[in-house]
Amino acid sequence: MSLKLTILGCHSATPRVNAHPTSQFLEIKNHNFLIDCGEGTQIQLRKFGIKFSKIKHIFISHLHGDHLFGLVGLISTFRLLNRETELHVYGPKGIKEIITLQLKLSNSWTHYPLLFHELTSTDSELIFEDATVEVHTIPLDHRIYTNGFLFREKLGDRRLNVQAIQQCEEIEICDYQNLKNGTILKNNTLTLDPVPSKSYAFCSDTSYFPEIVPIIKKVNCLYHEATFLKDKENLAYTTKHSTAQQAASIAKQAGVNQLIIGHYSGRYKSIEAFKDEAQEIFEQTFLASEGKTFEIK
Repeated sequence: MSLKLTILGCHSATPRVNAHPTSQFLEIKNHNFLIDCGEGTQIQLRKFGIKFSKIKHIFISHLHGDHLFGLVGLISTFRLLNRETELHVYGPKGIKEIITLQLKLSNSWTHYPLLFHELTSTDSELIFEDATVEVHTIPLDHRIYTNGFLFREKLGDRRLNVQAIQQCEEIEICDYQNLKNGTILKNNTLTLDPVPSKSYAFCSDTSYFPEIVPIIKKVNCLYHEATFLKDKENLAYTTKHSTAQQAASIAKQAGVNQLIIGHYSGRYKSIEAFKDEAQEIFEQTFLASEGKTFEIK
């Protein structure tokens, strides 16, 4: 199955009627990950038909409101829905204090295990791993401590080469005689290499930061915020955000397959100019929009 990414929100700063702040839902190897949780995320989950019960891991890039303010509401809703399964939250140090203080003062403690994994490292680190998927941080350059996240499938099993197997009549009967004779069939004579693993890199608010290129090299898909167009490059510099042109430059340097841009400033009436600007440097650029899904192949 391909990775499937659903954009829940892709605009910066304040929520508006048709512009919700950052949040994404990633389906990868039977995992369902929520990435950032801006205000209104749970409404967007309902709008796009995503079951709350699927979410067991939430990754928060940084503690600015347009990436965080929906989290306590979602956690509280899980309680009202009688959730019993564990919920893991990964985010900067301080996220536990923010959430638990709100739960404490509203007397709304969860009835399910709520586990925080607080991050402090400025180097890329492995923060989640199981038999099929691993997640690494991507240290970014923003006004406060911020990470992106690299989601990568692990290689699966080798695939049977049915055509090759059909040429070995003894396999259809019995393989014991080969063992007796000491005959060895090499693994690669009857099987094919595993399907190449897929990867997705999420880069939240950041200034132009080429230091991330080695971490995201050759990923299948990169999401990189692009808050401004190049006419506001000075503003991007002072606020530690990126332009569409800078996001495209990172994608080109990293040799990724495709680039998705988002986190648009509300000052722009149309987002098409973001795509035009980025495609001057990196042709395989796509615009994030709410409810849009990307099949990452």
